[in-house]
Amino acid sequence: MPATTNPLCAPARPLAGRPVFPIGLGCMGMSEFYGASDDAESLATLQAAVDLGVQHFDTADTYGFGHNEQLLGRFLAGLGTADRQRLTVATKFGIVREPGRYERRIDNSAAYIRAACEASLRRLGTDCVDLYYCHRRDPAVPIEEVAGAMAQLVAEGKVRAIGFSEIGADSLRRAHAVHPVAALQSEFSLWERGLEAALLPLAQQLGIALVAYSPLGRGMLTGVLPAVSALPEGDFRRALPRFNGEAAEANRRQVEALKALAAQWGLPATQLALAWTLHRGPDVLPIPGARRQAHLAQNVGAAAVTLSAAQVEALNALFPPGATAGARYPDAGWAGIETAG
Repeated sequence: MPATTNPLCAPARPLAGRPVFPIGLGCMGMSEFYGASDDAESLATLQAAVDLGVQHFDTADTYGFGHNEQLLGRFLAGLGTADRQRLTVATKFGIVREPGRYERRIDNSAAYIRAACEASLRRLGTDCVDLYYCHRRDPAVPIEEVAGAMAQLVAEGKVRAIGFSEIGADSLRRAHAVHPVAALQSEFSLWERGLEAALLPLAQQLGIALVAYSPLGRGMLTGVLPAVSALPEGDFRRALPRFNGEAAEANRRQVEALKALAAQWGLPATQLALAWTLHRGPDVLPIPGARRQAHLAQNVGAAAVTLSAAQVEALNALFPPGATAGARYPDAGWAGIETAG
């Protein structure tokens, strides 16, 4: 059985020059993509996260077309100075969408980066973003120009540290040569291990934190997600290849095996999946999403789980790289993504 301790005793991990609790909170679902949301419940969930020790909060300007940043800004405004200073808030630019549409275009121009940053600062109610990501990559704009525009925001005190999401190894190396990159954010979990071949080793070599989004496979690795047909209207997983047809059936068989292993070891599948992610290195920081307080404590509790080498290997064998059936995104979702999967 895996060893467990008090989650609050888990060693902090470095992110953007600050130590943070190992597990953060992805806020996207509080505004969009997973069905109807409730601002009052979301605000209560944000407070519960802080109470549980969470220090890393992740949002983006495209989530709910600014709503997610505004929601987080409302929450931050109600915190005392000491509590706010303990938090690292990350947001992103680059995805431009129309309300009601999943399709997007990518804008990495210097003028857009500056305008997007100013708008995010207003919505968040702050004068400096702790960690600012290029959310998606426009290959028509040299990565050196993108990093240079972001570096200028750092020089002006509008941004404390920069990051990139879903870029490839060559782009990451070139960006880091222009200005130190604090974080690489990409999908990473038992379900999606494509980063392990090149990107994770490069990030570790360069001293760049890996912020793992969807560390629970968009809910599939919890072992309690209903069939896609039972998901509410507006839940974008209805359109994801991994949740449909034969791919979904194959993936659910894998998850059933995960649940059996978790039961054998006396853990919820959720905690086992998150603990595996944390064991990939001291610079890996998962940001599972949670729209309700009920899910938070279990997620945070994964920081207290210590897996043996044999247990990690058993999980590696159960979910080898490339074993998950289906693509991560439908065609429209691949805009600006350089990483495979």
